[in-house]
Amino acid sequence: MDAGVPPTHPDCSLAPSSDPTHAVFNCSWFGVLPLPTLSWSRTGSAQVTASVTDSLFLTLNASQLSDGETATCTAQHDLLKPEQRSCSLTLRSPYPQGEPLAATLEGSSINLTCTETSSFPAADTTWRKGPQQELIQPGSKYVLSGTGPSFQLTILNVSKDDEGVYFCRSENPLGVRELEVSLTVKAANSAYTGAIIGVFIAVLILGSVGIVAKMVYFNRHRFCLDGGFTQMEENGGEVLSLVDSDDEQFFQDAVPQLPPISNDHHTTLVQIHRIPSTEQDDVEKNDAKTQPPEDTEENTEEVEDLVVF
Repeated sequence: MDAGVPPTHPDCSLAPSSDPTHAVFNCSWFGVLPLPTLSWSRTGSAQVTASVTDSLFLTLNASQLSDGETATCTAQHDLLKPEQRSCSLTLRSPYPQGEPLAATLEGSSINLTCTETSSFPAADTTWRKGPQQELIQPGSKYVLSGTGPSFQLTILNVSKDDEGVYFCRSENPLGVRELEVSLTVKAANSAYTGAIIGVFIAVLILGSVGIVAKMVYFNRHRFCLDGGFTQMEENGGEVLSLVDSDDEQFFQDAVPQLPPISNDHHTTLVQIHRIPSTEQDDVEKNDAKTQPPEDTEENTEEVEDLVVF
């Protein structure tokens, strides 16, 4: 066969290992004649493994590995001098991710999910339950699905016994990491109880608003909308007029207003007016014609009471 070097680079890959605490790396460069010299080196280590071959394996145990470390395979050949070709692998610890809290109702089913995408070599991910981290096996109660990067645990016909802590456990030669998921199981009738309480609170709020609105409506005559009270306060006194009539406008037109009283004391002036009805007004007019002028003047006088506090 003729000597030659292909335009490709060597290939770095992870080889299967029967021991989960060991990582086996393979560097291969096929189709090169004569055979190249392959060598493995790692960042932070002066150790170099080299051989004249087209496939070179490197086996490391957990104590020789660290997160973020890079293993590099370099290929040398007489036809390439001084050029070299290489490939590399970067080691990463596992890091499972997911929701740490979950809740469901009794009698229903729930899915717990975790995702692990960062590890290299690829981590072995399992679901475990309880503080003792008992390994969960698929069966009538549990359904396991997913081979990566998403791993799902389905719990069927959930009961109070299923409440507790679950672990999504990922392990590779660089270490072990876990995602802790806390599952809360609620009674089936608790959902209805919450809805009833919510409706009750809404009705209570609407009822309160209605009562307040009704009270404001029936007491609307007590509110001053034209700023009259403010003007009286500026004059130094308060005037209260009691009128024995439903015709408020007639009183304002027929009865003269008293001037404000100003002194060193806070005073309240009370005017009590008797406004006759229509029938009484006619009778009093007839009587006024027959009475002398002195009596008429006395009947038309206003009774004024000044109360000083």
